[in-house]
Amino acid sequence: MSIKIIIADDHPMLVDGILGVIREMEIVELADSASNGRHLIARLRQTHFDIVLLDLNMPQLDGIETLKIIKKEFIKVKVIVFTSYGQPELLREIKKLDAEGYLVKNCSSVELKEAISAVAGGAKWFKGVPSNTVSEVYNRDDFLKKYQITQREVEILRNIAEGYTSKEIGEKLFISEFTINAHRRNICRKLNIYTSVGLLNFVRKNGLI
Repeated sequence: MSIKIIIADDHPMLVDGILGVIREMEIVELADSASNGRHLIARLRQTHFDIVLLDLNMPQLDGIETLKIIKKEFIKVKVIVFTSYGQPELLREIKKLDAEGYLVKNCSSVELKEAISAVAGGAKWFKGVPSNTVSEVYNRDDFLKKYQITQREVEILRNIAEGYTSKEIGEKLFISEFTINAHRRNICRKLNIYTSVGLLNFVRKNGLI
């Protein structure tokens, strides 16, 4: 079995990292990318792809609308939603739209490969979606506004609390260790917490893990 896969995401560095991981897989014949929903639909009309890795937050045509079009026009194409957001209500919507899989972007490269292999083989993949997310404790936007932190910083904060090093977090999120350290400094400054124990307590108190 060989597959063709395309990633739809508007962050070039992230896309490059994911493509590098995917191209290590023996079953992958072709791995390509699209920078937004409209670009993706145009590529699907030109070339047959078996699997789409679909970000939800894209310019021109967002992931939800793109997913609807794919399921209407390209019924044989399988879609794995690949996003920073892990809200249960979003997961329910994705399932209703018949996506074959759902991954949060802080997944490991091993899990990414497992999800692709499973979906390529006809299975569904909805493992590893956080059941206790920011949206269950607070409205997500209110939470982020209250602490003046970004969704990306929340992801990094979770990983710090789980004991990952900056290098390990960078590998998981496909960004550099330097960038992770910059985010870490910003998180500490915004929360006025400067110890790992303090960050862990904040994460637990707010139900982030």
